[in-house]
Amino acid sequence: MNPVNLFFACDNAYVPFLAVTLTSLKENCNPKRDYALRILHTGLDPENIRRLTDSFASDGFTMEFIDITQAVEQFADKLHTRDYYSKSTYYRLFIPDLFPGLDKALYLDSDVVLLGDVSELYDVDLEESLVGAIPDSVVGSIPALALYTKKRLRVAADHYFNAGVLLMNLDAMRKCDFLNVFLRLLQSVTFQIAQDQDYLNVICKNRVEYVGFEWNTMPCDVHTNAPKLIHYNLDFKPWHRDDVAFGDVFWDYAERSGYLEEIRKVREGYTEWHIARSAEETTHELTDILTRREQLAGDAAEPQHRFATTSDNIAEFAVAGSFIFGQPLKSIEHVDIDELK
Repeated sequence: MNPVNLFFACDNAYVPFLAVTLTSLKENCNPKRDYALRILHTGLDPENIRRLTDSFASDGFTMEFIDITQAVEQFADKLHTRDYYSKSTYYRLFIPDLFPGLDKALYLDSDVVLLGDVSELYDVDLEESLVGAIPDSVVGSIPALALYTKKRLRVAADHYFNAGVLLMNLDAMRKCDFLNVFLRLLQSVTFQIAQDQDYLNVICKNRVEYVGFEWNTMPCDVHTNAPKLIHYNLDFKPWHRDDVAFGDVFWDYAERSGYLEEIRKVREGYTEWHIARSAEETTHELTDILTRREQLAGDAAEPQHRFATTSDNIAEFAVAGSFIFGQPLKSIEHVDIDELK
């Protein structure tokens, strides 16, 4: 049976949380399967690599650390980030071209905990879909975000997926020249809500195999009583605050991760001020992008955002823009995403 090809993207600051993820993965794996773990990075400390290797490389588990600095450095200044995001989230977009010998891969964020055998998710048949993913229920629950995905990305809120758990049909992605499509979009438009996740949703539209919420259960919006994967997304992270659903599950695995003391120090250093600041930044970002009524109230004000829109919806987009910004848009930049595909 083919190995389960797993990918993670990590920087030095996130190594302790990756260790928790890997601890949960090993404790819930199928002993009859082999798991090939690949960690994408741009300069992990040798000591972190040694510690992770010593802890998790064993029979049935291979580990490889791939420095992709050269692959991404020419685009690094164009990779938009905000708040708790880092540029490492973009690394998954390079997987199809960096690993031409693989036909399938499962990418996981490093802020997840497994409660089920991840090979079950890996074995989902994607057929001709580019990716397998789980709808991002947070987007559907916030009207402003639902409007954003519908009007800017041209993706319905209930079809907008979270890319922290991403089953990738690498063969199909290479056939559609996925990386070049992404790079061309990157040069044409900046998506500011969920950065690379927005690009993925645009490029993969209508070619997504949707998977059950049990494989991406978020503490901020629980949709199942039997999660197989918990994703501590946004700022709902047990190492930041104590009022997080499934926080006890995280700390249980953290005790056996080899990084418990480092994680405790992070929690101790993350104060109420940090929690309030993170919430303020997120609220400001939404307000800045989706409303901006006060800033743009004057006649001379110009919209500061670049919109990706297809050739047949300019008029509709102008109406939506007027609603979002509280005044008529003076100009709309046209980017033909359908042509890019």
